[in-house]
Amino acid sequence: MCGIAGFWRAGGMTHEGTLRALVQQMTDTLIARGPDSAGIWVDREAGVALGFDLVRDLIGQIEGRRGRLRAEGERAHHRRLAIIDLSPAGHQPMASANDRYVISYNGEVYNFAALRSELEQIGCTFRGHSDTEVMLAACAEWGVQAATQRFVGMFAFALWDREARELYLLRDRLGIKPLYWYARGGLTMFASELKALRAHPGWEPHVNRAALAAFMRHNYIPAPHSIYADVHKLEPGCMLTIGESGEPRISRYWDALDVAEAGLAARGKCSDQELIEEFETTMAEAVRARMVADVPLGAFLSGGVDSSAVVALMQGSSMQPVKTFSIGFRESGYDEAQYAKAVAQHLGTDHTELYVDPEHALGVIPALADMYDEPFADSSQIPTFLVSELTRQHVTVSLSGDGGDELFAGYNRYLHAVSLYRNTARLPAGLRQLAARLICTVPQHLWDLAFRAVPGRYRPPQAGHKMHKLAGVLCTSQGAIYRHLVSHWHEPDQLVLGAQEPKGVLWDEQLDQRIPDAVERMQYLDLMTYLPDDILTKVDRASMAVSLEARVPLLDHRLVELSWRLPMHLKMRGGTTKWVLRELLYKHVPKSLIDRPKMGFGVPLEHWLRGPLREWAETLLGRERLEQEGYFDAAPIRARWERHLSGAENWAYPLWNVLMFQAWKERWL
Repeated sequence: MCGIAGFWRAGGMTHEGTLRALVQQMTDTLIARGPDSAGIWVDREAGVALGFDLVRDLIGQIEGRRGRLRAEGERAHHRRLAIIDLSPAGHQPMASANDRYVISYNGEVYNFAALRSELEQIGCTFRGHSDTEVMLAACAEWGVQAATQRFVGMFAFALWDREARELYLLRDRLGIKPLYWYARGGLTMFASELKALRAHPGWEPHVNRAALAAFMRHNYIPAPHSIYADVHKLEPGCMLTIGESGEPRISRYWDALDVAEAGLAARGKCSDQELIEEFETTMAEAVRARMVADVPLGAFLSGGVDSSAVVALMQGSSMQPVKTFSIGFRESGYDEAQYAKAVAQHLGTDHTELYVDPEHALGVIPALADMYDEPFADSSQIPTFLVSELTRQHVTVSLSGDGGDELFAGYNRYLHAVSLYRNTARLPAGLRQLAARLICTVPQHLWDLAFRAVPGRYRPPQAGHKMHKLAGVLCTSQGAIYRHLVSHWHEPDQLVLGAQEPKGVLWDEQLDQRIPDAVERMQYLDLMTYLPDDILTKVDRASMAVSLEARVPLLDHRLVELSWRLPMHLKMRGGTTKWVLRELLYKHVPKSLIDRPKMGFGVPLEHWLRGPLREWAETLLGRERLEQEGYFDAAPIRARWERHLSGAENWAYPLWNVLMFQAWKERWL
């Protein structure tokens, strides 16, 4: 795993030293993604410079975390994270055997051995045994797009075609690895993180207010937008090609909507038992493929269905106890470590857990703006970093259970949205409006008190917040209900001054016809937005901040494609979500260790903002400051902050959006 960066100035540049110096500046910013070795390649005549960072082994060097995160951005190194082929033969940037292509690559292609064998049969020879060399040979032999369609893995790479003078940028199908790009005025740039683009003197950053409005709705900036004007995220499954004209051309080599429709059309061609057997075989293969590494390997274990299933299959394929890692919080309602420990004991893993005190967790916050590089406000970014930090002290690669909720309908909001729409649609509009007003007359903290009468197993966390959210969706359509459920600020255009929120796939009315089932439509929307732009971004930035490679076997694209062929009763059955995944897990772990209400991987943000974070937040949310800076309408922010401080309502998550933008702006602008 590594960080990549580079640029192309159409028309060429005279001095090779200038090219090298500029790309060196860019890659120096990515040292956390690879502080062990480095590589630069330039084509002076074309004006192209490719850079590469690689990490090899930093075990025992995690101390001084927060200071290191800031300091490393200033050191002049260019490096790589070597997982497969630790020898110099795996060094990048790498040229193809015919010297036509040069690649700078971040990720892992897990089926490279099979591809290599196929290429050797048609006469290709290899110097080493890295997947990078196989990728180059595949592109040279089959063409860039055709080769990429055969790659199984996670990747973001830049490929320079010296003959055609074209630059290709490609990102994996699900968006596991990041890739930003910029093309304007004859200058094309790309990088794993935005900070690398900032290091190039040919680009001046300006805040994209439309993207900021989208950030306020969600807690992330949805692709293809970034926080900067004229800088884009390459969307998952896409290939960007740019030639000497400077005009970028984007095409999809893998289309999630086509995959979904093909899966729906194929239903009924196999029996349930055949599908279950295919699912179990495919998932086991996906896990085994991600256990191949020349460095120590382990897994995150929360004790939930997804991570437990991954670990169970890992342990079933290993002759030694798998190393597993979890963290816990002592605050009630935020601790899953006890469940992870029970699963680990049953499976016989080598388990390490750490109970984090509030001071430790709060100490991560000053580093978030550096770590995430653009505004990002999923507060589980904090425990994700902490478990990555713990894990990196023992292993270099860790498997994760991310993706199970999107593939197998695991989110509670799927059930809530459908049930809510079905029940409320029967009521007259006037009655729904009255019910909404009545719900909102009761403060959130009183709803919390009322729900204490509900047995703990059935009591929803943050009941008052959820009741007020219910009131907000009583009078809307099915699509609007889903947007409401995933929105932090519901009218971001009014909050962000001078902004017009971009309307993306969440507003696509044609989806009702293309994916008729409401739950599956929400699964698709999450697969396109929440998964790559929130979940995978969170894991990538948190893990790479400590030079840990995180692999996600549930997001093997073959498993994703299979999930669309599974009928809904294999995903949801009798109120149970992720049915087929649970049935697989129950072969390894007793139901009693798994069946419990879903718990998010979060922190007690609501209480921290009223306690240890209050002074910090007040500084960033000061009325005079907000008005002078000119990004937000200060009035609604101040009103929610004051109501939150009073304890009457919980506005922690919308306020965290504002705080994370303010902290990012303070660091980068």
